[in-house]
Amino acid sequence: MIDLSRIQTIGIAGAGTMGTGIAQVCLQAGYKVILFDLNPHMLTKAKQSIEKGFDKLVEKGKISAEASQKAFSQIVFTEDILQVKAELVIEAIIEKLEIKHSFFKQMAEINGPSCILASNTSSIPMTQIAAQIPHPERVLGIHFFNPAPVMKLVEIIAGVATNPQIALLCKELINGMGKTCVMAKDAPGFIVNRVARHFYVESLKALEENIATYEDMDELLEASGFKMGPFKLMDLIGVDTNFSVTSSMYQLFHQDSKFRPSRIQQQKVDAGQHGRKTGKGFYSYE
Repeated sequence: MIDLSRIQTIGIAGAGTMGTGIAQVCLQAGYKVILFDLNPHMLTKAKQSIEKGFDKLVEKGKISAEASQKAFSQIVFTEDILQVKAELVIEAIIEKLEIKHSFFKQMAEINGPSCILASNTSSIPMTQIAAQIPHPERVLGIHFFNPAPVMKLVEIIAGVATNPQIALLCKELINGMGKTCVMAKDAPGFIVNRVARHFYVESLKALEENIATYEDMDELLEASGFKMGPFKLMDLIGVDTNFSVTSSMYQLFHQDSKFRPSRIQQQKVDAGQHGRKTGKGFYSYE
């Protein structure tokens, strides 16, 4: 018997686009949330973003103003990692294995062995993440997609050591938030990022080879039925985030050429043109 009542508070690490979106989803579902980030500026932006998200829900009549205020009152924004005490912690931090290891080791010390530790990683196998964490049976992947409050799909990824009952509990928990969960095998990129990687990589290769402009490729693919072309989608996700996932998968697949990161995308990242969040990516949003 799966007991969802054991989860009352959800800790979220990383107040970037994904962490902020996940926090809003959890608040809407009635959970207490602790949003942690070392950068106070990111926490301020996250607070403004979540407030704006709830305002839109009120405007559309999806929730009442009272329900919005009650939900927002359930979140704590903090720069102090010692305050991240919860039954479930979801990290949405940088896509680097050593940093994730360091964070989860601290969470294990702060929260003890009963706390479920979940990663929102886009590409790193959960078995690698869990390998150095005490009680790896409570470590798994809960992979939301951007924008988290809108996108229905969530991948649940169990590592080799993950307790199947914990994976099922998390699946039921996330389904209860109005999402659609799929159980993915523990392989680089899981399902969606492995399949979708070539949507971006091949488009970037075509751009490098001057086969077409990025505007034309977006227009053609949208005319073919895609809701958003690859370059508009990279700007929405974050050019830096997309590049990080591609680079990670390139290494995890032993430099398989089909996952080779793009020089053009690397230049965008180096120039700080990360898409909508910076005001400029492939397109300008200023």
